Amino acid sequence: MTVNMGMIDRVLRAIVGAGLIYWALTGGPIWAWFGVVPLLTAAIGFCPAYTLFGIKTCSTKS
Repeated sequence: MTVNMGMIDRVLRAIVGAGLIYWALTGGPIWAWFGVVPLLTAAIGFCPAYTLFGIKTCSTKS
């Protein structure tokens, strides 16, 4: 599994994921627990959907 997410992408996903989890913990809707998904993908730097669509937001080293 190779990294396919850039730093900006990872930071944004971490913020959104943490926000959704916080919302779920403070009485938000049950679907807010899906914030775990962007938080995990940000932590490992790999998004399976990016692989399916051929997207890569990280810089390539030559």
